[in-house]
Amino acid sequence: MTLTTPRICNARHAGDYRLRLTFADGRTGVIDLEPELWGEVFEPLRDPGVFAALRIDEELATIVWPTGADLAPEFLYDACV
Repeated sequence: MTLTTPRICNARHAGDYRLRLTFADGRTGVIDLEPELWGEVFEPLRDPGVFAALRIDEELATIVWPTGADLAPEFLYDACV
């Protein structure tokens, strides 16, 4: 686990519910978020068009979606393989 908040500097939709992420420290990886897309906040992301509409929020240092959903950058960093 990281001690400082990781910063995402690049995020791309990588098909289905996967994202390819690059962090400021050079770490890169792909994360499959399908198992995380449940509950009121995340179920709308099961729509492929909504899921693909992610963007990086510089202030939050993580990715966000137009629905208001976001994920902790620490979670994304630790889950990237």
